[in-house]
Amino acid sequence: MKILEKRAFLINCIRIFFTDNNYLEVETPLRLPAIIPEAHIDSLTSENCFLQASPELCMKRLVSQGYDKIFQICKCFRKNERGPKHLPELTMLEWYAKDENYNDLMNTCQALVRYIAQQLKTAGIINYQGIKIDLDRDFQKLSVNESFLKYSDTTMEKAWDNGKFDEVMSFEIEPNLGIDCPVFLYDYPASLGSLAKLKKDNSDVAERFEFYIAGIELANGFSELIDANEQRKRFEKELILRKNMGKKDLPMPEKFLSDLADMPETAGIALGIDRLVMLFCNLPSIDQAVSFTPEEL
Repeated sequence: MKILEKRAFLINCIRIFFTDNNYLEVETPLRLPAIIPEAHIDSLTSENCFLQASPELCMKRLVSQGYDKIFQICKCFRKNERGPKHLPELTMLEWYAKDENYNDLMNTCQALVRYIAQQLKTAGIINYQGIKIDLDRDFQKLSVNESFLKYSDTTMEKAWDNGKFDEVMSFEIEPNLGIDCPVFLYDYPASLGSLAKLKKDNSDVAERFEFYIAGIELANGFSELIDANEQRKRFEKELILRKNMGKKDLPMPEKFLSDLADMPETAGIALGIDRLVMLFCNLPSIDQAVSFTPEEL
């Protein structure tokens, strides 16, 4: 009961934070005829539709139609995802802002977490499983390249070339992120930012970041790619990868690509609310952050 009450309070804090900052709360469909074609994310279906893994496509279409600052709290679905930090049905916070980039998202993310902590009266501290995280310090920023040099015995380029990028990231780098202070891990390899804008001064990396507290990834954000032709090419590459992996073919999201031509410079981010509840309630498993797990139904 107490955990669910704290969860409800936390979600209400999120709504107040964004409405006070002139964001419009929106709702978009959960069931879609076409979704983002991603090689490594498999979708659940409902009759002849896909259950969204993210509200990203519809929210970007709203930005393209003139809604400059929007947010949404909704259910998302991921096939074959289950573990202490993973649920096949999760609650996501997603927001988009016109004329912003991934640096602006980092600032908003920091302000949001501090606001929630203030409302929960945590004295600027998160105590999570024996780890004390200071929220009053400026949140750290660490490039992906720097993280490999700091926490592993290889470079980002060598790990990528050897097919070890995900392994090194998961087992050597992520457990060290956000231990004393939250951290933004930024500038991912370009191929890991299929919907993100590439850096002007270095097209090998994308303007993408992930946000970590206590070794837990909470959010993924980026400066949006708004070139519809380039986005189509990236989607086509993902579809080829899916085919080579023996996965089901997916339709091209044509209406999204059509609206993308009218999209202004924008930044967008997705943040996992269930994991945020884990942190603020000091829960070792995501199972305790929700009212029912899939196994209890």
